[in-house]
Amino acid sequence: MKKLPFIFTLLIMGGLASCVSKKKYTSLQGELHSTQVELAQTSSEKEALEAKFDQIQSRVAEYNAKINSLRGDNEQLLEKNGRMMSQSGDILVSDQLRMQLEKTISKIDTEKLAQAKTLEDSVNLAISHNLLTAIGGKGNEQEEDIVIDIDKTVVMISVSDRLLFNTGSFRVNQEANPLLERLSAVINSEPSLEVMVEGHTDPRSISTATVQDNWDLSVKRATSIVRKLVENHAVAPEQLIAAGRSSFFPVVENDSPENMAKNRRTRIILIPDLDKFFALM
Repeated sequence: MKKLPFIFTLLIMGGLASCVSKKKYTSLQGELHSTQVELAQTSSEKEALEAKFDQIQSRVAEYNAKINSLRGDNEQLLEKNGRMMSQSGDILVSDQLRMQLEKTISKIDTEKLAQAKTLEDSVNLAISHNLLTAIGGKGNEQEEDIVIDIDKTVVMISVSDRLLFNTGSFRVNQEANPLLERLSAVINSEPSLEVMVEGHTDPRSISTATVQDNWDLSVKRATSIVRKLVENHAVAPEQLIAAGRSSFFPVVENDSPENMAKNRRTRIILIPDLDKFFALM
C-alpha cells in the first residue's frame, strides 16, 4: 500500500512530461508553418524579381541596339561630311577650320546632319548650331521661337515677337533681357560685324495714340531693340542699323493665327566678312 503514492506520483509526472512535449510540438508546428509561409512568399518575390530583371535586361539590350544603330548612322554621316570637307569644292577652308568644323558637326543631331549635301551646307549647319546654342539659352528651350538662316555669309536670326514684345507694343519685355544679353555677347565678340535689326508685323492694321500703323510699329520695335543693345549691353552703336518692313515680307502665308504669329518677328541680320563668318564657328 505504501507503493501506491509513489506510483501515483510517477503517473502525474509522466502526464506532465507528456503535456510539455505536446505544447512544444504544437509550438514547433506553428513555427514550421510560419517558416513555410515566409519561404513561399520569398520564393514568389524571388520569381517576381527575376521576371523584372529579365525585363530590364531585355530593355537594356533594346536600348544598346538603338544606340549602336544611331552611332552607326552618325558615323556614316560624319564620314560623309568628312569626305565633303576634304574635297572643299565650294569653300576653301584651312586645316584648323576643318578640325573646328568636324568638332562642331559631331554635336549636331543626326537628322539635321543628314540634310547637309555640300561643304557649304555643313559650314552653315555648324554656324547655326553654335549661334542657337549661344543665343537660345540653357537647353535651347526657346528653339521654336528662334530660327537661324544663312545665305552665303549673311546670318539671319529671326526671333518671335512673343519673346520680345507684348501684342501691339514696341516696349521690350523684361523677360527678353537674357536673350538680348546673349545676342549682344555674340555681336561684341566680333566688332567688325555689321548688324541690322528689322521689325516685321502681321497684316492686321493698327492705329493707337503711340503707333500710327504697321510701318510705324515695325520701325519702333527695331529701334527699341537697338536702344536696348546699346544702352544696356554695351553694343557699339556704329555697328547697328534699325529698319522696319511692316507686313510686306512674310515668311509664310497669313492664312492662320499660327502663320501670322510666325510673321510677327524681329530679324537680326549679321553681316560679317568671310574670316569673321568662319569665326562664328
